[in-house]
Amino acid sequence: MRWTRDALVVRNVLAAVVVVAIGGTAISASAAPGQQSRTADVKTVPFEVSGELPIYPKALWSNGSSGASVRKVEARLVQLKLLDPQWMDNDFGTMTRSAVKKFQKSKGIPPLGYADQNTWTQLTAATHEPTQAELFPPAPVVGGKKLDQRCATGVALCIDKTTRKLRYVVNGVVKMQLDVRFGAQKTATREGGFTVGWKSRNHVSKLYDSKMPFAMFFSGGQAVHYSSDFAARGYDGASHGCVNVRDLAKIKVLFDQVHVGDKVIVYRS
Repeated sequence: MRWTRDALVVRNVLAAVVVVAIGGTAISASAAPGQQSRTADVKTVPFEVSGELPIYPKALWSNGSSGASVRKVEARLVQLKLLDPQWMDNDFGTMTRSAVKKFQKSKGIPPLGYADQNTWTQLTAATHEPTQAELFPPAPVVGGKKLDQRCATGVALCIDKTTRKLRYVVNGVVKMQLDVRFGAQKTATREGGFTVGWKSRNHVSKLYDSKMPFAMFFSGGQAVHYSSDFAARGYDGASHGCVNVRDLAKIKVLFDQVHVGDKVIVYRS
């Protein structure tokens, strides 16, 4: 019967071989025996396909999505305490994906890790419409001046070049304030949003052969650290790009409080 022959042909195709070409070349499937290209080494791997392939629901927002709609998803997850406020950043990344999976599991939804229509419907039913304050928590105010908005949530080393202050902020509350100085014009301290990449309690710079105790690195070789020169000379000197702290007692405490992954925000007010 023809359908039987056709089925056997399909099965033979599916149970064919995967050709692994070395050196970027491949052989033709129609080449006759003995006429295969000598420019490729061939490995064969048999495989079969059986059963039906799963059909996944369409994603509304998934890993890599960004924008105001993602922020609303994140704000609702924060309401349910499935996402820390510091990750409410308009970007559907690892932490948002993990929070979505937790919500899906709690509702008996397959934990796909992205928001489909069913997930979104159940999430809106379980939460209220986020307020403006929930979407954009107010920045901390110190001395009548607002800190950078990025310091409003989570844990942050909020470093203001204008006031030459470092504030250790936790969920919008300033826990500690330290005097700091920055790099000279040719070795300027970089501005922007960073995270603590690694810490070194008794660090010594290989480039400048100088001590950098209690170093918290956030951008390449730039770090927040204690400086005996800053303690002695004050603002008469400058760093090679790092954020210098002159209060040894305070930075000892700060070093133990800060964790790898905490935000570092360097800005001008």
